[in-house]
Amino acid sequence: MTPAIDAHVRLDTHPTHPSAVQAHLTGTQARVASMALEAAGWIAAATGVLVLARIDHEEPYWAADAAQHLTAAGITVGITPRLQEAIDEDWTWPNYPMPWCTRSEIREVSNQAQKIHDDIHNGHLLIHAHDGHTTVAVGTYLHPGGKSAYLHGEDHLRQVAYTFDSPAEALVAFEKAHAAEMRPGPAPLTDTERAAIAARSVFDATTAMPEPPRREPEAVPVYLADAGDHDALLDSFLDTHGEFEKWRTWSDETTHAIHESQTLRIERVHETQARETAWTVAAYETPVSDRMWHLTATDATPAPVLQNLLNHLADGDGWDTVIGVPVGEKTVTTATQPLTEAGWKHTLTGHGIRWTSPDWQASVRFDPLTAQAPQNPATWTIWAGPDPDRPTWAITASPHTPSSLLADLSESLAHETGTRQPRPGHEHRTRLAASAPAIPAVTSGRPASRSR
Repeated sequence: MTPAIDAHVRLDTHPTHPSAVQAHLTGTQARVASMALEAAGWIAAATGVLVLARIDHEEPYWAADAAQHLTAAGITVGITPRLQEAIDEDWTWPNYPMPWCTRSEIREVSNQAQKIHDDIHNGHLLIHAHDGHTTVAVGTYLHPGGKSAYLHGEDHLRQVAYTFDSPAEALVAFEKAHAAEMRPGPAPLTDTERAAIAARSVFDATTAMPEPPRREPEAVPVYLADAGDHDALLDSFLDTHGEFEKWRTWSDETTHAIHESQTLRIERVHETQARETAWTVAAYETPVSDRMWHLTATDATPAPVLQNLLNHLADGDGWDTVIGVPVGEKTVTTATQPLTEAGWKHTLTGHGIRWTSPDWQASVRFDPLTAQAPQNPATWTIWAGPDPDRPTWAITASPHTPSSLLADLSESLAHETGTRQPRPGHEHRTRLAASAPAIPAVTSGRPASRSR
């Protein structure tokens, strides 16, 4: 077992840069975490604050990678919900000039470009000249035995296209190809490079930093709403419903809310990943009987949907259900009637009966093959997201979950709305990719070794 280190790292989005990440370090051994992050390319911006700002906008991915390595080393890591949303986001570069690359290969190309940028920025790669009209340059690595290199592209597309044994050989070849537009020294910084350097600049973490421009939240169907603060939602529920008693586990990782009858129990697991189970509701006929039914919800479940669920539980009606009686057509009809009335598409699939929202962004599924197994965790499944195999959030319920509770959830999905904060940065990615240059041929020098 890895020994615990007295260091806590909280990872969050950067206050002014759309994709950069900042790490706030605390603990008597915070320096251990700081050294590990600095070795991975993070820059110290203030006491106890490090910043990861890259030219490829992949900071959330590398922040998640850093979190895994820190956790494996025994360092406690927390990720804020807004950063977790960025980590979970699926995106790629539109009009990418190498369309044969997979997403991981695109990230590899970007990472190599990042290394070139860092080498130039840190003085390890000296640029002798650039072409004032196109995005090409020639330079020499200053470490012992360093090669000279012909560079092509800019930002996340920059590559070492050819290498040379000496600066003289490199410059002769470069002048032969680009004599008309050849300029001494490095090319001016791109907008992306300037933004990354500015985000890494030292700032005073004790002073309130200006908030980035925020667009107004947009009204969306409730199944597309933001998750909000689940812990605050539970605290508010417990404050207003004294019949539920709060229990914390010894590790403070989980909170239990238990009804005074001891027959209804709510479990909230804190600091889970967006698609991991964060809520479990279980009902019992008596405090010592087997479970009658149970329901789970992932951490990204929209706050209004969870609020609707908790309100139903607080009403005190509909907990009981008859064990041993098959789930029939009446139960299914009652549970899904609000969806049918709202025009959700009703289809038969290999996994049962499915109701799909008119915009195809949410679904409710009943699986009759599992309905005879009272403890099956996924007889009912509610989810939202463009990919049913990887939903943004999901609720699962066992077969004897009260139809009145499921009908309440269906009513919410069919008719209610919520709010969602628009994510910044997408337009910037599109602009960068659309302006990416093609890769030209070079007639002199020796091709650089490539892993692909």
